[in-house]
Amino acid sequence: MKKEEGVDVPKTRADCTAEDLKKWEKNAKAKKWLVCGLGPDEYSRIQSCTTANEIWDTLQVAHEGTLQEGETIHDMYTRFTTLTNELKSLGRIILEEGKVEKILTRVLPVSWESKITAI
Repeated sequence: MKKEEGVDVPKTRADCTAEDLKKWEKNAKAKKWLVCGLGPDEYSRIQSCTTANEIWDTLQVAHEGTLQEGETIHDMYTRFTTLTNELKSLGRIILEEGKVEKILTRVLPVSWESKITAI
C-alpha cells in the first residue's frame, strides 16, 4: 500500500515484488476455499471482505458461541452440524469424538458444566 494524500492506495502489479505476488496468490486461494462452501446468507455477510483473514474473522464472529438469547440446544446442534458438514465439503473431516469434545468443552454454556462433568 502506498499513501497518497492520507489515503491508502493499493500497489499496482508493476509495483509488486515476487513476495507480494505470492502473498496475493495465497490470499486469493484462501478466499476461494472459504467462499466456495458458503450459502447465500453467509456470502452476504462476507461479500465486502477483501482478505481471507477478514472473511474468517467475520464468519467466526457470526457463529461464535451459544450465548445468543433464546437459542436452544437443538438450534445449537443444528448450527453445529451445518458447520461441520460445510467443513467436510471443504475437505476438513472432524471425527465423531472430535465433534463431541468440541460441543462438551467449547460450545455448551456454563450452565451445563455439571452435566459435562458427569458425562
